[in-house]
Amino acid sequence: MCRNIKPLFNFEPPATDVEIRAAALQYVRKISSVNKPSQINEAAFQAAVDAIAGISATLLHNLETSAPSKKS
Repeated sequence: MCRNIKPLFNFEPPATDVEIRAAALQYVRKISSVNKPSQINEAAFQAAVDAIAGISATLLHNLETSAPSKKS
């Protein structure tokens, strides 16, 4: 399991929904210590990924900076 989540803010082109979801999945895997959840935990795991991806997308769309965009 990877230890680092890739930064997604202030890049050109902007982070895609796929990249945001991948970061959310990595985060949920990290904090739960589970790479692939059991069947009984699958719904809770996916709900967490969905929620974190949505919140992350909102955050990234609402952040502002005067710094120039970085190339991805």
